Amino acid sequence: MTTTQQLVHPKDALFGGEKSFPIIPSCEHFAGSEKLILKALSMQDTVGPVFDITCDCEDGAQAGQEREHAEMIVRVLTSDANKHKMAGSRIHDYTNSYWKQDVDILVAGAGKVLSYITIPKCTSYAQASEMIAYIQKIATFNGIERVIPVHILIETHGALKAVHEIATLPWVQVLDFGLMDFVSGHHGAIPASAMRSPGQFDHRLLARAKAELVAAALANGVVPAHNVTLDLKNVETTHSDASRARNEFGFLRMWSIYPTQIEAIVDAMKPNFDEVQDGANILLAAQKADWGPIQYDGELHDRATYRYFWEILQKAKLTKVAIPAEATQAFFS
Repeated sequence: MTTTQQLVHPKDALFGGEKSFPIIPSCEHFAGSEKLILKALSMQDTVGPVFDITCDCEDGAQAGQEREHAEMIVRVLTSDANKHKMAGSRIHDYTNSYWKQDVDILVAGAGKVLSYITIPKCTSYAQASEMIAYIQKIATFNGIERVIPVHILIETHGALKAVHEIATLPWVQVLDFGLMDFVSGHHGAIPASAMRSPGQFDHRLLARAKAELVAAALANGVVPAHNVTLDLKNVETTHSDASRARNEFGFLRMWSIYPTQIEAIVDAMKPNFDEVQDGANILLAAQKADWGPIQYDGELHDRATYRYFWEILQKAKLTKVAIPAEATQAFFS
C-alpha cells in the first residue's frame, strides 16, 4: 500500500491528460432584465452556487436597446453582485445583425468572468462554426486567454440534422434543446400540447430529437441540457419533467425560467444518496490500491467504474449531497 503522502488524486489518476467531462450545475436559470438578473444573483448567493444564470440578450433586450442591454449585463457581471462567477449570456441568433455586437461587448467587458455564451437558432454546422470562430477572435483581440465555454441551442431541423457535427466544435460545453421553436418548426405536425408533459416526452418526433441530441452530446464530452417547463408555479410538474429528462433521456442539465423551478430541477437531477456513499467508499479503496482493480460488496471495480463514481462525487458536491467526511478530506480538501 502506498503511503498517505503518495496517494494519487482521481483527477490525476483516471484521465491521463485527456479531456474530462464538464461538471457544471444541473440547473440553468434564465433572466432577462437587470432586476431579474440581480434577483437571481442574490438567490444564488442565498441558496449557494447550485445553479447557473443566463443573462438573456436575445429575448431580454428591448428593440433599439440592444447595446445598452449588453452593456448592462457586463456592468452587473463585473460587479460585486456576481459573487460566484456563475453567470453567462445568450446572444442574438445568426440572422440578427446584433449578434456580433453582443459578442464584442460581452467578451471585451466581461470575458474574464463570463461562464459561457449561448448561441440560439443555428440552422447548420457552418453557422455555429462561424459564430464560435468570431467569439474566439474577439477573445484573442481582447487578451482573453481562457476558453469561454459555448452552449448551442438545438431548436431547428438543420441543427438537429447536424447535431453530431456541431457537438465536435471547439469550446462547445453544452447542447441545449429548444422545445418551443422546434415544435413551431413542424408547422402543426406536432400539436401545441406537446410543448407540455406528457407530450413533450411521448411524441415520437420529440422523443427522437431529444434522444439524438443527448447521444451526440455525450459521445463528444458535452453536457445535454433539457428545455423549460412552461408551468411556472407548479413545482411538482417541474420536478417530474426534470426527473423524466434525467432518467429516461439522459439529460444532465435543465433550464429554469421561474425562481421556484430551480430547487425542483436541482433536486430531481442530483445524484442518489446511496450511490454517493458507495462511490465514496469505492474511490477511497481504489486510491489505496493505486487505482488497480478492487472488490467492493462482492463486485469487481476498475478504472471504468472509478471514472463513473468520481463524476458522481463531483456532482454530489456541486448539488450539496452529503459526502462521507473521509472522502471529502481525500478528494475535496
